[in-house]
Amino acid sequence: MNWISFAAMYFVFWWLTLFAILPFGLKTQDDDGNVTLGTEASAPRGPHMLRAMLWTTLITALVMAVFYGVTRGLGFTFDDIPNFLPRAS
Repeated sequence: MNWISFAAMYFVFWWLTLFAILPFGLKTQDDDGNVTLGTEASAPRGPHMLRAMLWTTLITALVMAVFYGVTRGLGFTFDDIPNFLPRAS
């Protein structure tokens, strides 16, 4: 695997992880008890994008490090996936 495909996989995993991380830690204005006039009570209390982006980057880096270790260090490829499944006798 070259660095371009690794970077493309990182990009895809980063966006998938971002959308999985976004709802965690989100508090609405109604939860806080301080609803701003003219907004919905279910609107987020404050921006938490920087924290979400940092967690996304850390989790994605960890996943890609494990992926790199399994593929480069242990030498597994996509052709090895059927070998992990039990064989029907």
